[in-house]
Amino acid sequence: MALTVRETERKYGAADGVRLPDPAAVTGVAAAQPGGVTALDARYYDTADRRLAADGLTLRRRTGGTDPGWHLKLPVGPDVRDEIRAPLADTLPPELAALVRSRVRGAALVPVVRLRTRRTVTVLTDAAGAPLAELAYDEVRAERPDGARASWHEVEAELAPGAAPELLDALDAWLRGAGLTPGAYPSKLARALAATERARPGGPEASREAGTGRGSGAPGATAGDTVLTYLGEQFRALVALDPAVRRELPDAVHRMRVATRRARGVLRSYRRLLDRTATDPVVAELSWLAGELGIDRDREVLTARIGDGVAALPRELRVGPVRTRVRSWSRPRRGAARRLTAVLDGHRYLTLLDTLDRLLADPPLRPAAARAPRKELLRAVRKDFRRLSRRMCRALETPPGPERDRALHEARKAAKRFRYGAEAARPALGRTAARCVRRATALQDVLGEHHDTVVTREALRELADRAHTAGESAFTYGLLHGRQEARAAACEERLPRLWKKAGKQAPPGA
Repeated sequence: MALTVRETERKYGAADGVRLPDPAAVTGVAAAQPGGVTALDARYYDTADRRLAADGLTLRRRTGGTDPGWHLKLPVGPDVRDEIRAPLADTLPPELAALVRSRVRGAALVPVVRLRTRRTVTVLTDAAGAPLAELAYDEVRAERPDGARASWHEVEAELAPGAAPELLDALDAWLRGAGLTPGAYPSKLARALAATERARPGGPEASREAGTGRGSGAPGATAGDTVLTYLGEQFRALVALDPAVRRELPDAVHRMRVATRRARGVLRSYRRLLDRTATDPVVAELSWLAGELGIDRDREVLTARIGDGVAALPRELRVGPVRTRVRSWSRPRRGAARRLTAVLDGHRYLTLLDTLDRLLADPPLRPAAARAPRKELLRAVRKDFRRLSRRMCRALETPPGPERDRALHEARKAAKRFRYGAEAARPALGRTAARCVRRATALQDVLGEHHDTVVTREALRELADRAHTAGESAFTYGLLHGRQEARAAACEERLPRLWKKAGKQAPPGA
């Protein structure tokens, strides 16, 4: 069974035998207690082309210390990482293998470096003796499988669970004042790879393996460069969010789904720049993935929406076993995490990730992609706006009812495409694109709220039918249905004014 531990720490370069002043000078720290000396022996694993290190991940099998076993570290934010721990075994535990699958896919994980560390620990405590942070003075020896070696000393300052984040800044000032320098690498592995690379005969002075990020890219001088940079961001988001989806972290499924939609929308918007014979199959597969991600996400959001509506009603208006019936109605979707994990482990999804990598590495550019970005990207943004305009006008001219609901949903999809196309063009179009994004987002929010009321009303009708068949009162579901109708009407009332504002800030020439 894997255990997740959140680490908040900073690393510092240190001279051999460095002596630190009394930490009691740090606000909140009352004493420093010896924490002992331990010997750690860790073997780090990665693919031959260092896919994990390039994305800031580390995977190791470590003995010694208080937590021997397999450890996978995933970056969360500045100074913060989640360490996923699994028991010591000869082979990589399946739960950790799953969390690196989006990066590794079919490649083998091989030992890349061995780190042997002599760690001297000091525990900083408050006046009550509770631990606040741990200082580790590490004497590190690194060795690659080919024999290249390096060694160094460093200090790690790690907050204890529950300690105030501000303490890390106070410790930072104290350690810098003692002559330590902030670490130049995000992890020991990154430093080891860079240092041992330099130690190899003919090794370069700097290495891609330092863990600074893969394929970060930047908008270039052409229209194709700008669009590919945006696509690269979305493709990397898919890969990075895969472990979070598997771990069922909040909002991970939604964010992954949005990345697929952004990529799909931009591939459609910029067909003048990218060969459709290559990109249309990718668009189809991204649509499939978005659908798989949405199956359980949509039901989850819908259940929460109905539940919130029930909770907002006074007790006397909740007639019958309403909450029980809503829970029973949503229960068939349990096991969603297992279903989605099976999708992420499947051949179709992993093949899609490989296809996306190839598309970025060897993009199917058309002649227009080599042109200056402003004119070409503006042309696409205008086209997307005109599509949105046609759909909005059609929807607003349609009488209220199911046909208008469908027309507004089509307008919503056009608003998303317009927004994502403008997002991709922002490096070239600047404020013009930013204004388009703002207006499209405002319109999309209202259209999305309207669509949610449509879906919610359909679900409430289903719940009412089930309640009636079971001999229960359908009063509460009818009341909630009426409230959703009122919200839909309010959305429709806002739309003409929002659309008028959007039209005033349409892209030039639209």
